[in-house]
Amino acid sequence: MTASSPVRLSLRRIWAMLLRHLYLFRASWPRLFDLIYWPTVQLVMWGFLQMFLATESSFFAQTAGLFIGAVLLWDILFRAQLGFAISFLEEIYSRNLGHLLASPLRPFEFVIALTAMSLIRVLIGLLPVTFLAMWFFGFNVYSMGLWLVAFFFNLVLPSGAFGLFVSGILLRFGLGAENIAWSLMFLMLPLACVYYPLDTLPSWLQYGSLSLAPTHVFEGMRALLLEGTVAPHYMLNALALNAVYFTVGALSFAYFLNDARHRGTLVGMGE
Repeated sequence: MTASSPVRLSLRRIWAMLLRHLYLFRASWPRLFDLIYWPTVQLVMWGFLQMFLATESSFFAQTAGLFIGAVLLWDILFRAQLGFAISFLEEIYSRNLGHLLASPLRPFEFVIALTAMSLIRVLIGLLPVTFLAMWFFGFNVYSMGLWLVAFFFNLVLPSGAFGLFVSGILLRFGLGAENIAWSLMFLMLPLACVYYPLDTLPSWLQYGSLSLAPTHVFEGMRALLLEGTVAPHYMLNALALNAVYFTVGALSFAYFLNDARHRGTLVGMGE
């Protein structure tokens, strides 16, 4: 341990946190099964609905994959936030949170490790499902090209922001607030225009919808599938909103963490 290599030591601590959660996967196959199970169920349900509508509507026949694409992108948003929260909850369940934060592990390294673990969970759950979408329904999400990278990035960022906020709430209220970790993102589902365009909403509600970064991502996805192109302003708007979300999420997490330290509740937090 030398003062000249803080980055290397920081990466080692982050990697140690990742290994701690990866070992949980190795020791418990139900955890891996759960990551793939729900995205697969959603894909099959919405995929068959898409096939039915394609036989009944010329619009859906011309836009094959509209629902399936929405399902896959929604799962990125939902699973990334849930993966962050679950990794944080694992530390609370095992009464390990106080020990981690009393160790040389810095809070921002802890957050980076949780974010990386969230991405790993998303990839484990969704990569197999994208190939199932090709096999069963003939929809290739990778045909979106580089736009898919932009969609992914702009969905992971708000997930991280919400994950930080939820983790802060858990620090303040303990496991009594656990349900928020599972349900908060669903509050966004009606307003984010996942399965229908923005103009479906009443005009007064559209302003609230446009304040959500995922709305711009899903509008961009529909533009790509319907028109073959995406206006760049969708991604720029999403990026600007995500910068605000992440700042608020990080500040709220830092505030709740500092509050928990002053109240001395970290060590006793657990099941």
